[in-house]
Order: sequence, then structure tokens, then C-alpha cells
Amino acid sequence: MKNRVRELREARGLSQNEFGQKIGVSRQTIYAIETGKYDPSLPLAFAIAGFFSNRIEDIFQPKR
Repeated sequence: MKNRVRELREARGLSQNEFGQKIGVSRQTIYAIETGKYDPSLPLAFAIAGFFSNRIEDIFQPKR
């Protein structure tokens, strides 16, 4: 799954660790999501989308 998490996080000036703390996951989880090694659960995807005031489909797209 492709995503815009890194782009959105960096635009807010947050480190992976800071962002992870704000949504309740580890820095390693943020890294894995940003690099496409881990697809977040639906509740986590909603938390990420809510944090950035976006819809899930505006952040996460299936690989084509």
C-alpha cells in the first residue's frame, strides 16, 4: 500500500518518534508504515487520518 504519511508528518515538522507518541504507536511502527513494510490496522489508519484531518483514502492508496 502506498501512503503519504511521511510527507504529511514532515510537513508538520514532526519526527517519527513524536508522531508515534501522538497517535500511540512506536517510532518503529511509523517507520514501517512509511516504508510500506506494514499496512496499519483500520483503527490505526483512522487515527492517522484524523490526526492529519484527512480521509483515509487521501492518505493510503493501493499499489497499482
